[in-house]
Amino acid sequence: MFEQYKLPYAYDALEPYIDSLTMETHWSKHHATYTKNFNDFVQKAGLEGSSVEEILSSLDKVKDSALRNALCNNGGGYYNHNLYFSVMGPNGKKEPSGKLAEKINQTFASFEQFKEKISALALSQFGSGWAWLSADKNGDLYLSQSSNQDNPISLGTGHTPIFCIDVWEHAYYLKFKNLRASYVKEFFNVVDWAKVEEKYENL
Repeated sequence: MFEQYKLPYAYDALEPYIDSLTMETHWSKHHATYTKNFNDFVQKAGLEGSSVEEILSSLDKVKDSALRNALCNNGGGYYNHNLYFSVMGPNGKKEPSGKLAEKINQTFASFEQFKEKISALALSQFGSGWAWLSADKNGDLYLSQSSNQDNPISLGTGHTPIFCIDVWEHAYYLKFKNLRASYVKEFFNVVDWAKVEEKYENL
């Protein structure tokens, strides 16, 4: 059984940037539902014992199209939110350092330019979706965006996400209404770059 990521911080810990009600609703309702449904569909597909990464990277092997879509949507919702919640925290490290910082500077010229580029992807994603920072086995970095609960794994890029911005409306609408740009700007105040560095170094 896949377990829902357990928040290591309280619902109100990210105030005033992300409000308590949004966090509670996002984690206890949306993410909990994705987790439950994903487990149900994994069992239905007979994929118990596989990792979420294995399932999402081999969806084409699931012949039933409805089941394949359900695994993609709910498995993506499970995986994506696990990453999203895990790279946030109160009083987190404000900028990357070490190998990740070096690679960001090498790839995007500077940390500020990286933030501008990934923010642009988050803002230009039409409708619900995500903006991603991913890495390959060589440690090279890539930016991308995806719709709904797709991610670089389910899209077959061969890249592993290490950071993401959720731009589904449920991630920000209670506080920011239709001002997605304000949410994206404030989101960087709650990122813990130590967590992102850890994911990068453990590729």
